[in-house]
Amino acid sequence: MSGHSKWSTIKRKKGAADAKRSKIFSRIAKEITIAVKEGGTSDPETNPRLRTAMNNAKGANMSKDVVQRAISKAESSSENYSEVTFEGTGQGGVAIFVECLTDNNQRTVSSIRSIFNKRGGALGKNGSLSFLFDRKGVFNIICKDRDIEELELELIDAGLEDVEDAEDHLILTTAMEDFGNMQKKLEELGIEAESSELQRVPNARRELDVSTAQKALRMIEALEEDDDVQNVYHDLEMTDELEKALQEE
Repeated sequence: MSGHSKWSTIKRKKGAADAKRSKIFSRIAKEITIAVKEGGTSDPETNPRLRTAMNNAKGANMSKDVVQRAISKAESSSENYSEVTFEGTGQGGVAIFVECLTDNNQRTVSSIRSIFNKRGGALGKNGSLSFLFDRKGVFNIICKDRDIEELELELIDAGLEDVEDAEDHLILTTAMEDFGNMQKKLEELGIEAESSELQRVPNARRELDVSTAQKALRMIEALEEDDDVQNVYHDLEMTDELEKALQEE
């Protein structure tokens, strides 16, 4: 299993174990707000970003009533979120890229800086580490009754770059510009993605000893728990030793 698959599997298991559903719902609700505000419509048929957010909500088992309330609130609320990013390093020089949605930029900057400082990291300038990550479309699907090789052939024309087996899930990767093409192709094939999003995938990974890696992960987890943080990306390698240590936590 590749590094990307291992991280996805570990995060999914830890997420279930830690009962972080409310945090996940909050992130999706913010994404719905941004989608409605920027798209100018609450119709998912004409608002691709909203359609993606609603599909992700479904994959996270967010009820239709909760989704509709989030859409209605976005339509009537004067609340506005801005997208801000941060780049820095953690223990062992791990590269970390943080994406936030915030209604108070000063609060967010202060909070993110504090986490980096307290955890032994260093916050850098925007653009200082972004070259270490490639923007990719990443789709997480359940595909029990299909032949993986046949599916791969069907998806190549939609821009498929890689298929990874993550136990009970498949992770499909495309170039950023093929994100919409893959969404349409999966819909044509009747395949619902549990999640579909543009992610920052590291173009190389950094291997650390288990102790240092765990310290870096504690900072990453602290960032993920911040209310303004939507996504945290890093280039830490998931070694067999680290995977075992995380499973034993």
